[in-house]
Amino acid sequence: MKLEITHQDRYSRGELLLRTFFGVIYIAVPHYFLLFFLFIWSAVLGFITFWAILFTARFPEGIFEFQVKLMNWQLRVDAVLANLIDGYPAFGIKGTSDKVSLQVERPERVSRGLLLLRAFLGWAYVGIPHGVCLYGLQMATGVVEFLAWWVVLFKAEYPESWHEFNVGVRRWGVRVALYLGFYTDEYPPFSLKA
Repeated sequence: MKLEITHQDRYSRGELLLRTFFGVIYIAVPHYFLLFFLFIWSAVLGFITFWAILFTARFPEGIFEFQVKLMNWQLRVDAVLANLIDGYPAFGIKGTSDKVSLQVERPERVSRGLLLLRAFLGWAYVGIPHGVCLYGLQMATGVVEFLAWWVVLFKAEYPESWHEFNVGVRRWGVRVALYLGFYTDEYPPFSLKA
């Protein structure tokens, strides 16, 4: 898995203010309205994927591609709303961004044993330890994003180490989601690094 959100040299103060005051209306509402229905479909596909892997040990290719593209769309919207990048996120699962990229390699085979272990005990051995860590990191991310907002407003720059921290927290969360969603058999590391 590779998640990259590009750090810009300069950030737009105008876009920052526009997103802050009107972003819910012109970014969040239209995107999340459509994403809501696609996430329902994604859950149905997740159920189908479970049974497909259980019987064939393979993640269906079409479903895999759809799910990864859907995650890309959600990450594009999240990156803009969190002020990690400027611009307007592209609509749709076929949309792209030169600033946000999630690449996930489809596994040749998925372990049926791990599939069952994740389905029944994933909450215990993945959800609890990673959840506790991510909860604390999400609180720290909120503070860093608040401080970064002011830095961007006054200096038009997002401190690079803060940006990498916020991207790293998202990267960690995506790794956990990929593992629990059967996209990989590799246990997610406790790390913010790429």
